[in-house]
Amino acid sequence: MFSSNKKETESDEKKKFRKALTPVLIFLALIWAIKIFEVAFDFKLVFLGLYPHKTSGLIGIFTAPLIHGGFNHLFSNSLPILILGTTILYFYPKSAKAVIAGVYLLPGIFVWFFGRESYHIGASGMIYGFVTFLFFSGVIKRDRRSIAISLIVTFLYGGLIWGVLPVKEGISWEYHLFGAIWGIIFAIVYRKKDKFKQYDWEDEEDDVPPDELEISYDKEDPF
Repeated sequence: MFSSNKKETESDEKKKFRKALTPVLIFLALIWAIKIFEVAFDFKLVFLGLYPHKTSGLIGIFTAPLIHGGFNHLFSNSLPILILGTTILYFYPKSAKAVIAGVYLLPGIFVWFFGRESYHIGASGMIYGFVTFLFFSGVIKRDRRSIAISLIVTFLYGGLIWGVLPVKEGISWEYHLFGAIWGIIFAIVYRKKDKFKQYDWEDEEDDVPPDELEISYDKEDPF
C-alpha cells in the first residue's frame, strides 16, 4: 500500500513538472523560431522593439520580449527563462500565470513612459522579474521551500543586480529595473498564495530528538 502511494506521488510530481515545463519550452521555441526566421530571410524585426514616447513604439510592449539582437543575446536569455520560468510554474502554480503575464507586459509600459528613446528588445526584463519574485517570495513567506528557492536564485543570479544600473552602453537597464520592481510587487501581492510549511528558526534544534543527536555524535567521534 505504501509503495503504491509512493508511486502515485512520484507520478503526480512528474506530471506537475511537465505541466510547468511545457509552456516555457513553447515560449523558448517561439523566440528561437523568430530569430532563425530573421537570419534565414535576412529580415530584421528590431522595428517591433519598444520605442519610448512614440505611438508606433507601443507595439513593443507586446513584441519586444520576443525580439533579440543576436544568437548570443538569445542564448543568454534562454537558460534563465527555462530555469526560472519552470521554477515559478512548478512551485507557485496559483500565482504563476499573473506573475508571468505581469512581468511580460508591465515593465514595457513603464519603459515606454520613462525609457531612453531607442529600441528596447529582449526578454531580460522578464528574467529580472522572475529573479526578484522568487527571491522576495522567500524573504516574505519565510517557509522552507520559498527560502530554499530564494537562496538558490541568489547563488545563481545574484550578480544580475548590477544590470538595473546604467553601467553598460547598449543595455536596456530600464527594462531590467522595471522588471525587477514588478517582480517585487508581485511577491508582495501574492505573498499569501502557494504557502508551504512555515520555517521557525528558533525551534530548528528542537525538532531533532536528543537520542538522534547522540547517535550522530557517536558516529563522527573517532575516539
